[in-house]
Amino acid sequence: MKALKNITTHEYFLAAKKVVTNEYFPAAAVLFCVVLFWALGLLGGLSLLSTNQTLLTTLTWMLFVYAVAVLSPLAGVLAAIDLSRRWRRNRRRDAGRTGGQASA
Repeated sequence: MKALKNITTHEYFLAAKKVVTNEYFPAAAVLFCVVLFWALGLLGGLSLLSTNQTLLTTLTWMLFVYAVAVLSPLAGVLAAIDLSRRWRRNRRRDAGRTGGQASA
C-alpha cells in the first residue's frame, strides 16, 4: 500500500500518455466500443423503446441505434484488420532485427 502512495500524479500522466499514444490504441478503442455496444444491446440496451417517451425521443433513439447497428460491424471489421496488420508488421520487423543480429 505504501508503494501506491509514492506514485505521483506525473507518473500516472506518463503511463496514460504511453497508452494513448500507443499505435494500437485507436483501433483497440473502436473495437472495444463496438463490442460494448453489441453486448449492451444483447443485455437489453433497447429498453428505452419499452417506456413511455415522446415520439421525437423514440424516433431519435431508433435512428441512432439503426445507424450504429449498421456502421458498427464495418468499424469493428476495419479495426480488427488494422490491429492484425500492425501486429504482423511489428512481428516481421522484430524478427528481422533479431535475425540480422544473430547472423552478424
